Amino acid sequence: MTARNALPVPKNGAPPPQTPAVGAVPAANDGPGALALYQQVKDFISRKIQDGSWPAGTRLPSEHELVAQFGMSRMTVNRALRELAGQGRVVRVPGVGSFVAEDKPQSTLLQIANLADDVHHRGHDYACKVLLVERVSASMETAALFGLRTGESVFRAVCVHLENGLPVQLEDRFVNPRVSPDFIHQDFSRQQPSEYLVRTAPYDEMEHVVDAVMPTAEQALQLEMPTAEPCLLLTRRTWMQGVPVTFARFLHPASRYRLGSRFRTDGNAR
Repeated sequence: MTARNALPVPKNGAPPPQTPAVGAVPAANDGPGALALYQQVKDFISRKIQDGSWPAGTRLPSEHELVAQFGMSRMTVNRALRELAGQGRVVRVPGVGSFVAEDKPQSTLLQIANLADDVHHRGHDYACKVLLVERVSASMETAALFGLRTGESVFRAVCVHLENGLPVQLEDRFVNPRVSPDFIHQDFSRQQPSEYLVRTAPYDEMEHVVDAVMPTAEQALQLEMPTAEPCLLLTRRTWMQGVPVTFARFLHPASRYRLGSRFRTDGNAR
């Protein structure tokens, strides 16, 4: 009598196929759904960063060491490091090695943050480089946003905000002179335009919109970044008792900055 669960014997005499043990984990090359080799290296490094084993500034094992550790080709390890660098988690210094990147500064989306305070809170140096503060004629777009006639006067300020000497934000702002008539006379190297407006023309309504954009050649020059790298563009509008106060665009190099918020279910930011 033949056992019901016996494996069939191939006609060519080859040994019967082995049945995988229950719960066995497939090897990395066990099919198209298996984890790619370079992803294994990325996950290993990411876990070390996330659990605090490798804090910011830590030098990673060399490509040669990772090749020996994982038994993979140098090309595979190199791809993992390149992708981590592209995600801003690792900084690669030619001829020196790879290092855990510093956390990107983050600005809130639920309120108007004081950038200078945020930078100082991180223990870094803040500076503001004022490019221009002037009275201009409102374009069709700006006039529509402020409820003015095209050609009416509005104030414009353009500033570059720096953290430890590195530009992190390019601010291009238009202000309604009917709401803030003294805006044009302020020294914004000493206080941010947003700080002045919150103090003198407090908003009761605000709109934030975030887009991913590529910088113009002039913007890239002001932010000291390549034109081929993307930016985060935060567009802000504020109102006071239904009257438009300001319309501003804040451009951030995506590799240096991020935007986000945490809040409770009652709507209050944390």
